[in-house]
This record gives sequence, structure tokens and C-alpha cells, in this order.
Amino acid sequence: MPTYLPALAGSVNNLAIRLGEVGRRAEGLAAATEAVDLRRELAELNRDAYLPALAMSVNNLAIRLGEVGRRAEGLVAATEAVDLYRELAELNRDACLPVLAMSVNNLAVDLGEVGRRAEGLAAATEAVDLYRELAELNRDACLPALAMSVNNLAIHLGEVGRRAEGLAAATEAVDLRRELVELNRDAYLPALAMSVNNLAIRLGEVGRRAEGLAAATEAVDLYRELAELNRDACLPVLAMSVNNLAVDLAEVGRRAEGLAAATEAVDLYRELAELNRDAYLPALAMSVNNLAVDLAEVGRRAEGLAAATEAVDLYRELARHAPDLYGPRVERAEALMASLAENDDA
Repeated sequence: MPTYLPALAGSVNNLAIRLGEVGRRAEGLAAATEAVDLRRELAELNRDAYLPALAMSVNNLAIRLGEVGRRAEGLVAATEAVDLYRELAELNRDACLPVLAMSVNNLAVDLGEVGRRAEGLAAATEAVDLYRELAELNRDACLPALAMSVNNLAIHLGEVGRRAEGLAAATEAVDLRRELVELNRDAYLPALAMSVNNLAIRLGEVGRRAEGLAAATEAVDLYRELAELNRDACLPVLAMSVNNLAVDLAEVGRRAEGLAAATEAVDLYRELAELNRDAYLPALAMSVNNLAVDLAEVGRRAEGLAAATEAVDLYRELARHAPDLYGPRVERAEALMASLAENDDA
């Protein structure tokens, strides 16, 4: 074996990570692929010595593949990484449990992204079990990862319709992240805001609208706090949370407040669309359509008609590129526009 091969493999793997960190994803993927190839070569020569490094590189490759949208290949790599870490954990469970938990959690995410929800839920459940085991040994060190995995489990449970269990997991995730925020507010506030927003959705799904509204309101407050510190980074999640709040307010009959939130959501999505129209046009169209509905509900039909007309225009623009996805939304927006036009004429 060439004496430089282990060092070369390590340096190429490090390069892949650094390239990914600065957004040079294609180059990062190429380096990650090379690192895996080099470490496979090493593992063939001495499996016991180089299996940990191979597992780490395969896991890194799975991440890089996901970043460039090659999800099927990323899932294959994520599955292999879990298999390798399971093999290592059989030899030394205490040492390998953290990386096994991490790889299983990553696999759960990848399975969810390709629509294999039942398998994703199984992996997410296992990840939580592994992180609970780790937290029993060292709660302070493992609490962030446990909170993250429980939050992911809540999402997976919701996706397969197990709403009560999803709500329980979402509640636990918020509790864990509140505990973390008490220790370091700056570091964990973004994660808390995300979990509180997720909790609001889960509460709404089981019909607990008043509690869902309280959580949605808190999520907006947290995202406003974050946006004051870094508006550019937090504007998308602030817009999303304000839009969710508008929906929740309308559902409990607080129409004037819902209209105010819907108006703000449109303003925020307009700001985002000015920066990146392609990325935010779907959300802008959705928020403008919601605003049209809210305006109609408070009797401001002329303004509602104007918003509905704009929503039709935006959805038609989207449908030109993705007719299967946005064609039905064009039809619904057109129906709303026609209804408001009739009532306005009357």
C-alpha cells in the first residue's frame, strides 16, 4: 500500500467538506466521491483499520449527493453508511453509537424526501431511540441531537397520518428546545422557532385550534426576533410563519387580525420575490390568493377581486413551466376571481 494513500484520502475528504461549506457543491461532490473510492481501496487492504473512515466518507457522500438533488443516489449512500456504522457498532457500541444515531437520522430524512414514508418513520423512530440512549449517558452533550431527532419524528408521524403521536413528539421537541434556549438563547432560538411552528401545525391537525393559534403566534414572535438580528437569513421563515398565523386566525374567526397577517405575508413574499422571483413565486401566489379570500370574508370584495386577479396571473406564470402542478391552482384561482367579479357586479 502506498504510504501516502491514507493521508491523501483524508485530505480529499476534508476538501469535500470545505467545498460544501462554501457552496461549491459540484466540486464538493466530486471530492466526496474520490474520498470514498480511496477509502474503499484502503478498506480492501485492511477492513478493520479503515472501516470507520470509509463509513464517514460514505455518509459525507450521501450528504453531498442530496445537496445537488441526486436523491436516489444519496439514499443508496445513506443506506450504506448506516450498514457500515451498524457493523462498527457491533464491535464497539459505546464508541460508535453517536455516529450510528447520526447516520440513521440522515437516512430517515433521505427516505422521507423520496416518499418512502413508512421506512422513513421507522428510521426516525430508531434515531430517537438511539439518541435517548445517548442522552441517558450524557444529557448535556446529546440534548441538541435528541431534540432534533424528536422534531424529525414528529414530522414523519404527521406525514403518515399518526397525528396524535406526531403532536406528542412535536410537544416534546418544543420542551427540549426550550431547555436548550435557557442554556444558550442565541444558539438555539432558530431551532425553537422551527419546532414551535411545527407544533402549531400539529395542533391544528388535531383540531386544537386555540392552542395552535397560540403556538403560531409565538412562532411569529420568535421569527421576528431572529429577523431583527439577520433579516436576510430569516425573512423566508418569517414570511412562512406569518402566513400560517393568518390561516390560523381566520380559522378561529378573528378575521380582521387574519387579514392583517395575510397582508403582511404578501408584503414579505413580495420582498423575497424581488430578490429571487423563481424561488419565491409559488409562495407569493399562494399568499396573494389567501389574501383575496380574507378580503372577501370581511366584505372588501373589490380589493379581494384585485388580489384574486393577481393570484390568477401569478399561477398562470407558474403553470407555463409546470402545468401539471399549477394548472389546478389556476382553475381554483380563476373560480375565486369569477365569484368575486359576479358579487362585485351585483
